[in-house]
Amino acid sequence: MKNIAVIGAGTMGNGIAHTFAQFNYNVHLIDISETALNKGIATITKNLDRMVAKEKISEADKTVTLNNITPFISIENGVKDVDLVVEAATENVALKSKIFKQLDEVCGEKTILATNTSSISITQIAAVTNRPEKVIGMHFMNPVPIMKLVEIIRGYNTSDAVMETIVNLSKEIKKTPVEVNDYPGFVANRILMPMINESIETLYNGVAGVAEIDTVMKLGMAHPMGPLQLADFIGLDVCLSILNVLYDGFKNPKYAPCPLLVNMVMAGKLGVKSDEGFYDYSENRKAEKVAKMFS
Repeated sequence: MKNIAVIGAGTMGNGIAHTFAQFNYNVHLIDISETALNKGIATITKNLDRMVAKEKISEADKTVTLNNITPFISIENGVKDVDLVVEAATENVALKSKIFKQLDEVCGEKTILATNTSSISITQIAAVTNRPEKVIGMHFMNPVPIMKLVEIIRGYNTSDAVMETIVNLSKEIKKTPVEVNDYPGFVANRILMPMINESIETLYNGVAGVAEIDTVMKLGMAHPMGPLQLADFIGLDVCLSILNVLYDGFKNPKYAPCPLLVNMVMAGKLGVKSDEGFYDYSENRKAEKVAKMFS
């Protein structure tokens, strides 16, 4: 396995492309938007520059990594002769199903199709293809080049050979693969999202403020980041989408999204990506912080 296609040049997609390219795989980074592709390559370049500055890689390593990535705006052209496709599009079952149906039509019969979904059923996605035994979940963690965990999710029809191939591939890119079965939210988000949702409920009920809730969890539970700040980094829209998948899948009220989360998403307060969520990430706010440092 040497040729990898990654669909989606956003946060997860460019991180996945970066990681494979850094380990000398030929990567086809695919997005329907040329602007998104350019932004994704720029992000990869910036992250590689950081690694060079920290002396984790050399300038030559950076050059090789970037040369291993070829951008495409066409799925059909981008997946020619690849061994594996990793889909990292928006967490939307209709969109992912549409992409996988197309992939099944244009990919070679031996190509493995993986999805980076964080909560959607692998079995459901695989059902739109004629190769359900070759469909699998590869749930990378953000930021992909740094985080070691990859949840490997077996769909109902995923073959043992495909599971073994993807587990071994994950090890080759220095990740720690953990095999899980196909239930809503898998392991990571089945546990994480209710905690984030309960943190939002705690804020919604007026028990404590944003900073106070995050401080309790960081200092009391040794979390590196508070749950509300983490929600901002994940994206509040993504958190809402995952909670809806959990709620629909289990029909259990404990997974019902907090009304505050729903309202914030409707208002466009999505966290870091929109410059405002539970915290303010705007340039003005950043400037204020810098000014305070030197006052």
